[in-house]
Amino acid sequence: MENVSAKQGWLNRNWKWFVPVVAIVLILVCVGCLVLFGATIFGTIKSSDVYQLALARAQENTAAVAALGSPIEAGFFVSGSINVSGPSGSADLSIPVSGPKGSGTLYVVAKKSAGVWEFTTLELEVADSGGRIDILREQ
Repeated sequence: MENVSAKQGWLNRNWKWFVPVVAIVLILVCVGCLVLFGATIFGTIKSSDVYQLALARAQENTAAVAALGSPIEAGFFVSGSINVSGPSGSADLSIPVSGPKGSGTLYVVAKKSAGVWEFTTLELEVADSGGRIDILREQ
């Protein structure tokens, strides 16, 4: 009499652990791809010249430093969009920032023309008070 389990294939003998392992691996691969995609997007925005320029202006602004303290650091989860085509473009960003005294959100709206960014909005909303500091006017 032949052994019945010898006739069964490998998958028939091992499906109880194989299927969950494959499902977990697929889920981890999908999550990993999403994290990589998000990190790439955030990295691209953070390395843009308009982001760097807006953050530098906030860090140099005396009213912003008085409200948040120094140094003012940017948070990770930037939202918004940047569209650049050669020497022209536009940006609409919301940048979380914080300092030793508090935190807030830096709102940025800018247009790029002839290779130069011009801000139409550059405001810091302070989280504790809800007040806004117009960085463009307080230079």
